[in-house]
Amino acid sequence: MSTLISAIETQARRHLRETTASDWTSAELVDITIKGIQDLWRPVVDLRQEYYLTLDTTHVTLPASTSTLAGVPTDTYKIYLIEPRDVSSDSSNKNLIFSPLDYNHLKFQTARSRDAIDPQGDILYYALRGPGGPTGAPSVDVAPQVTSEVLLSFVYVPTLPPLASTDIIPIPGEADNALIAWTVAFARAKEREDRSPDPSWIAIYATEKSNLLNSLGIRQLQEPIIVDGVFDAYL
Repeated sequence: MSTLISAIETQARRHLRETTASDWTSAELVDITIKGIQDLWRPVVDLRQEYYLTLDTTHVTLPASTSTLAGVPTDTYKIYLIEPRDVSSDSSNKNLIFSPLDYNHLKFQTARSRDAIDPQGDILYYALRGPGGPTGAPSVDVAPQVTSEVLLSFVYVPTLPPLASTDIIPIPGEADNALIAWTVAFARAKEREDRSPDPSWIAIYATEKSNLLNSLGIRQLQEPIIVDGVFDAYL
């Protein structure tokens, strides 16, 4: 069952022995909980199990005679896949592959020096530039350029949106206990002389976080996970 951020505040107050706000305001505890959500969100993304994968088939394009994608979402955190929207065998962009590559790679340098190409049956290299979300959309440089516009499917991991007490916790896998421990630990910093989080509650948080990430590591149980060999794509 989904849990509201406000419910974490309520449960944390029980451990703080303050069911009615006095030493800690509601806004203070909610802010602490949101920081805990952000701390959990980053390693969940790094598990690469696509919990937050988002598909944009509306806004992103590669304009003709241009070296940068247009319409990249402002909340782009990490890119998962770029491909033409139409990948059918009779598409004007059939067999067009977008491949990530370091901007200073020799192949990328060579691609930038090429004349614009007909956008099918070729490889376009891309590289991200700039901080990306939540600061703003990253620049996605592409080479070589193309002679006609390519409509794109842009698959990416977005940043967390702004959160409030009325929002559902956007962390999979039953993260309530971890967030309660985080909230109590950092709330009790106000009571401590060194203003550091309560070490006992931080230890509880660390254990809950570790258990949570372990449980989220594999999403499908139908088949064993097998890593592709280096040359499997050429067989």
